[in-house]
Amino acid sequence: MAGGAGWRLLPLLLLLVVLLLLVPGGLGKPTARQERARPGAAQQQQQHHEDGPGFQYDHEAFLGKEEARSFDQLSPEESRERLGKIVDRIDENKDGYLTTEELKNWIKRVQKRYIYENVAKVWKDYDLNKDNKIAWEEYKQATYGYYLENPEEFQDATDRHSFKKMLPRDERRFKTADLDGDLAATREEFTAFLHPEEFEHMKNIVVLETLEDIDKNEDGFVDQDEYIADMFTNEEGVPEPDWVITEREQFSDFRDLNKDGKMDKEEIQHWILPQDYDHALAEARHLVYESDVDKDQKLTKEEVLDNWNMFVGSQATNYGEDLTRNHDEL
Repeated sequence: MAGGAGWRLLPLLLLLVVLLLLVPGGLGKPTARQERARPGAAQQQQQHHEDGPGFQYDHEAFLGKEEARSFDQLSPEESRERLGKIVDRIDENKDGYLTTEELKNWIKRVQKRYIYENVAKVWKDYDLNKDNKIAWEEYKQATYGYYLENPEEFQDATDRHSFKKMLPRDERRFKTADLDGDLAATREEFTAFLHPEEFEHMKNIVVLETLEDIDKNEDGFVDQDEYIADMFTNEEGVPEPDWVITEREQFSDFRDLNKDGKMDKEEIQHWILPQDYDHALAEARHLVYESDVDKDQKLTKEEVLDNWNMFVGSQATNYGEDLTRNHDEL
């Protein structure tokens, strides 16, 4: 979307349910969509790159959000040294240059690795009988067991992200991810459950959950006020900031494709899951453009290291640990 610093740093985000943090024992985290493709991804990324000197988006895209914190403890010299080793790995044909295609492939691999590592971290918490599958009943017990056993404690929880609302929503998503219909998720199916935005057969669920989150009057559509309310809460008597006015224009000009004053499911999908936008390719092009001193459309190691703070800076990834791994997975 086209405004608000907080939103520009959130390419794919949905707030987790605060109520669940109060549950004693158990995991207490209905999926509530780990990440949601946010409005206007292409415009959002472009504006982020134009807005200022911050490189957080680039660091996370290039190296992965989960690991992007450990470089905080490294000196510039250590960061450059590790970045040099990463450059060698990105250079697939070992010709001494990084092309846009090689950078795009790297960014996609980093994203995919993050997703599967995220699933691996939580797998043991849900695979209670250790059969290398997660049955719906296992997930339900681990996540909702306390609520199911003590429903009286949640009678006043009326918001959409209460256990009462989230349980059937999670069940619907789980069954959609469960392609063979046996109510037991393999690792791939559980990955689709936790990260539906990454799987083609889950796109309808992403759209439906987005609609349910934003459609406050429950008419099956998202009107302009609901669209704005999802990103901005106005105080009475305070004029809307310029970026909100711009977002209203974005809604009218680019979101509401049939100009009926609201978005239906097809328009929501076009908004949050645009088919004509590849964020990895866009980021790769951006990195090349910003670092390609001789303008030959590819990067030498020297060009990357000269602009090291864009790629890693002091907020990158734990590649000290990663470089000791079997790199076939990347």
